[in-house]
Parts: sequence; C-alpha cells; structure tokens
Amino acid sequence: MKVLFVCIGNAGRSQMSEAFFTRAAQDRHEARSAGTQPAAAVHPEVVEAMAELGIDLSARVPHRLERADAEWADLVVTMGCGDACPVILGKRYIDWDLEDPKGKGIERVREIRDEIAARVERLFAEFEAEAEK
Repeated sequence: MKVLFVCIGNAGRSQMSEAFFTRAAQDRHEARSAGTQPAAAVHPEVVEAMAELGIDLSARVPHRLERADAEWADLVVTMGCGDACPVILGKRYIDWDLEDPKGKGIERVREIRDEIAARVERLFAEFEAEAEK
C-alpha cells in the first residue's frame, strides 16, 4: 500500500505523518509527503517534538505536491490543503482535520504530534488488516 500525506507547507503535519507511517511500516508499505505551498524547511518546533521520540526530521526538505505524487498513491491523506489538492478518480482520499503546528509552543506541538501518531497507528492497522484478506 502506498500513502501520500499532504498539507500546505509539508513542514509539520504531513512530515510527522510520513515519519510515523514509515517507522510502523518497516518496508511493508510506502509513504511520501508533500505540500501545496512548501516551506523552506521543516518547522523547528516539529523537529524538536519528533526528536523527543527518536525521529530525526532535521534534514528533511519540504516537497511540492505534484500530480505524479497523487497518481503514485493508493491513498491520499489531506490535512488542510483544501481545493489545492489534486483529485484523481479512482484514488481513495481521507481528510484529517488537524491544527497546523507552525509557530505553536512545544506543548501544543506535542499534542498535535501525539494525535497524528494515533491516527497513523489506526491507519496502519487498517492497512495490515486489508493485507491479511
């Protein structure tokens, strides 16, 4: 299964989602992330919060969403990109209503991080159940 996580800047929510999913998948599934208006770098507060869990995002570079990214994916998870996300017939889409961590204090970023981790865990469990069928 291939999943694409998309937000606006690809500097927070989608980066965290991709990292959590990749760690859980252990090469059984693939993940990418992208942004409709990519930032210059991953938000420092996001890098800090993820480092607390042993995930290093400091060298990650936000990626601009392209149609090819959505075509590659079996599932596209959007997070606040609205109409800017390409819709491709036959693809499965879900939208996660998550607050953007940009500029938030570390306590709030941790809460957002933990919510993303829980959602990714549920999504991964769904993928594993489908794979067993």
